[in-house]
Amino acid sequence: MKRYPTIKGWGKYLPEKVLTNYDLQKKLDTSDAWIYSRTGIRERRIAADEETASTMGAKAGELALKIAGIEPQELDLIIVASCTADKIFPACASLIQNQLGAKRAGAFDINAACSGFLPALASACQFIQGGTFNNILVVGTEVYSRIIDWQDRNTCILFGDGAGAVVLQGTERSMRLPSFVIGSDGSKADLLYVPGVCDAISNMPADGHYYLRMDGHAVFKFAVQCMSKATLQAIEAAGLSPEDIDLFIPHQANRRIMNAIAKAVGIPQEKVFINVDRYGNTSAASIPIALCEALEEERLAEGSYFALAAFGGGFSWGAGVLQWSLG
Repeated sequence: MKRYPTIKGWGKYLPEKVLTNYDLQKKLDTSDAWIYSRTGIRERRIAADEETASTMGAKAGELALKIAGIEPQELDLIIVASCTADKIFPACASLIQNQLGAKRAGAFDINAACSGFLPALASACQFIQGGTFNNILVVGTEVYSRIIDWQDRNTCILFGDGAGAVVLQGTERSMRLPSFVIGSDGSKADLLYVPGVCDAISNMPADGHYYLRMDGHAVFKFAVQCMSKATLQAIEAAGLSPEDIDLFIPHQANRRIMNAIAKAVGIPQEKVFINVDRYGNTSAASIPIALCEALEEERLAEGSYFALAAFGGGFSWGAGVLQWSLG
């Protein structure tokens, strides 16, 4: 019997601490007006000292499981998208598995930077469609505040912390299967990256600080091109047209990027979900957080089609089209 992946539960977690543009302008040569006009961001959340990617991801996962009506012991698999995991190993997914008490579940991480939630979601859908697993928790969680140079006004204004999660479950109810497009161009790795402690010694940062490095202009241009193309490809692969998309949830990196992608794809602004003003760029957590809020606002009805798109270091990118149904 054919199995169709459906999202049965969803949840998000945002740290309590709010860092506004006005807070930043007290410490940097910047202003609320300058930041907002270039990014669409007004504030972002910052994790408390004791919070990590795993603790935030577990809290988002708990909410998703509650909505799905599934006990942790019923999970078959946990997939976590993160590039700011607590440790090099074990996987953040394993730590979340333990915190949830999901003793039966397998667990692994996917690191594709800001685009990580797309391959994580695509993997979960394939496991369900293939009949391997039935209950899968997919989490996007990040603590970018730990890898940001807070003296660099070009990067520190952009990022925030948070987590989002969805529970996928197989159903025999006939619906349109998800379509996904995943891409990468490793030749541009030096345009957006964080140095690693396991790199060649000659590549280690001289100051000992493992901070995010980014060529903002190059990233902006490439992100618009890649995400626009991937979104159109995913829509075509689903047998749909842009007019059929009821809601577009892009990676919340920069409002100008999102507006440019929607225009290139042919999706009107009223169908684009944007919350970057409140949370900034939460990397792999941005799409699941935005999806949670879209559902809270009842932006999706039974049978609606929604598109997702993301871009991140690698360069990596992805897009997907799914049909909304609780099965």
